[in-house]
Amino acid sequence: MSTATATAEADGLRQRATANGNGKAIVTPTEEGKKTDKLLDSHTEYEFGGPWGVLAIMTGFPVLMYYLWICLVFYDGQLVFPNSVDDILPFLGRMWEHIRVDAAPNAYAWTVYLGLMAFQLGLAGIVPGYMQEGLPVPSLGYKTLMYKCNAIGCIYITWATAAVLQYTGVIRLQSIIDNFGHLMTVAMIVGFSVSFGMYFLTVATGNQIRMSGNFIYDVFMGACLNPRIGPIDLKMWLEVRIPWVLVFFISVSGACKQYEQYGYVTPNMAFMVLATWLYLNACIKGEECIPQTWDMFHEKWGFLVIFWNFAGVPFSYIYSVVYMSTHDPENYRFSTFTNVALFATLLTAYYIWDTAMSQKSRFKMQTQGITTYRKTFPQLPYGTLQNPKFIQTQHGNRLLVDGWWAYSRKPNYVADWIMSLTWGLCQGTCSPIPYFYSVFFIAVLVHRVGRDFERCGLKYGKDWERYCSIVKYKFIPGVY
Repeated sequence: MSTATATAEADGLRQRATANGNGKAIVTPTEEGKKTDKLLDSHTEYEFGGPWGVLAIMTGFPVLMYYLWICLVFYDGQLVFPNSVDDILPFLGRMWEHIRVDAAPNAYAWTVYLGLMAFQLGLAGIVPGYMQEGLPVPSLGYKTLMYKCNAIGCIYITWATAAVLQYTGVIRLQSIIDNFGHLMTVAMIVGFSVSFGMYFLTVATGNQIRMSGNFIYDVFMGACLNPRIGPIDLKMWLEVRIPWVLVFFISVSGACKQYEQYGYVTPNMAFMVLATWLYLNACIKGEECIPQTWDMFHEKWGFLVIFWNFAGVPFSYIYSVVYMSTHDPENYRFSTFTNVALFATLLTAYYIWDTAMSQKSRFKMQTQGITTYRKTFPQLPYGTLQNPKFIQTQHGNRLLVDGWWAYSRKPNYVADWIMSLTWGLCQGTCSPIPYFYSVFFIAVLVHRVGRDFERCGLKYGKDWERYCSIVKYKFIPGVY
């Protein structure tokens, strides 16, 4: 018995256990906890600046993506602006011409992007997978949903298929980076279409939840919580199968193009191939942990999630590869010591991120009586805590205060951000644009932490205050 368990029992805190269809014990909230959940599962206030704020994001972010790509490819990676007031309209005309000509949704982009979507959907439906139970969903009367976790088989099939296509010359991997702008436009069109399409479909079928009543805000935040096609959970499918697959293949494309041009691949480009492979492989090997996350449990499937995964992640996180594939390697040649330091930083941050995510997710599984875990490569030491310490809350849930989570409330965010920073550092100071990922990411993480902690304060009350007194730091132990 853990110390926290004994303390909880001594304090007389209530915990309810019920049995699901598999006969496993799951923790359900107390009656007070259910009242809080009902409040949290309803629209109470606007986020992201309300309707005008989300409208600005929906229109401004695609424009920013085009602007940064144009600067990266056509202006030597430097940020450019109109020279004078009189130059504003000509400047905008030059920007539009690049979009019209170099980012038009051509046949190649439609074929590759929609082909990837169809292929991943088909594989998700037919490839055997590990069935993982999710957390109890308040809006479904605390029913738990089952998730088919077969990404690891699907992605290995995808890699093998890509190798065959490259070897036969049907689709050359080098052409992905050459059509970056065209693919980005297609991704944006798909992101907007699915976002609005899912909103109208959800409302038409009466499955909407947590609605504000404002059309554009509800499209942005989403109307549905658990969209599914047969055994495929679309929210979980999109989180892994499109963005991180594209990120990896864009990196491989950059390496192939570099090899084709120079006869070798630079350590910097090899770094990005490794970094993107690590991230993609972590997502697929630990897919059974995703159903335990906030994204699956609470976040709705709207523009915020849909557009970002279809277009935002693959076409704004990978700027370093775009720069390196279009510039002479002499511009970003590092010393051996710098390369070793860069790889060491990446691998250390990855280890902490991977094991922190595993610790938290498996702790949540343990509360459901799940103690046998899927074995995939690589299983890193310290990924599962034995008899972890936790705080038993009046709500009925447990708060982990062990492992990496004893030192920081968001150790995974810190490690994740450090990895994002290395994705810019790999090209040094050649261009500021590859640092967009880490700058944008820290803003997203700080905002998300604010949303999360506010929700936890409302949900757990004094137990959250107690938790914060034990785990004092939000991000970096001893600093903040």
